[in-house]
Amino acid sequence: MTNPDLTTLTGEYTIDAAHSTIGFTVRHAMVTNVKGKFLDFSGSLQLDGADPAASKASIDVKMDSIDTGSADRDGHLKSADFFKIEEFPTMTFRSTKAESLGGDDYRITGDLEILGTTKPITIDLEFNGAAKDPFGNERVGFEGKAEILRSEWGLTWNAALETGGVLVSDKIKLNFDISAIKNA
Repeated sequence: MTNPDLTTLTGEYTIDAAHSTIGFTVRHAMVTNVKGKFLDFSGSLQLDGADPAASKASIDVKMDSIDTGSADRDGHLKSADFFKIEEFPTMTFRSTKAESLGGDDYRITGDLEILGTTKPITIDLEFNGAAKDPFGNERVGFEGKAEILRSEWGLTWNAALETGGVLVSDKIKLNFDISAIKNA
């Protein structure tokens, strides 16, 4: 894998969901972390190698594709206590600002919509490189992370613990591992 001159990367890309992950980590019962991911999502990147600030990203996530490794927990997360997937089947992200932090580090700010509420989030990204795959596709890769407070989107369900504290933390760590293919 080589890191070419960024100007050669300028173009429209489609996120390859089969080789990408949109995941999260949340503290459970104050003592352990539960990890999960979304299995069904789509998105696009518009990269401007000459002017990274002009780059854009758009992602749509199907909320019924949540997977935490527990069918019971997934069912609870899809219910009215959390994501209300009947009423709000999709979570969306639309970038509003991109900036280069130097080297392979970037920051993208955008609007995250969950449960019909839209709030800004900032995602720190690392450019993992670009390569032509064996099928002739031009690929780029990014790895990113962000933290949100779920209560800001109306995700407030919880249960108190006898020992103090709560069952589900408010802070959610988001993680992204994105592979995208340049459109022909």
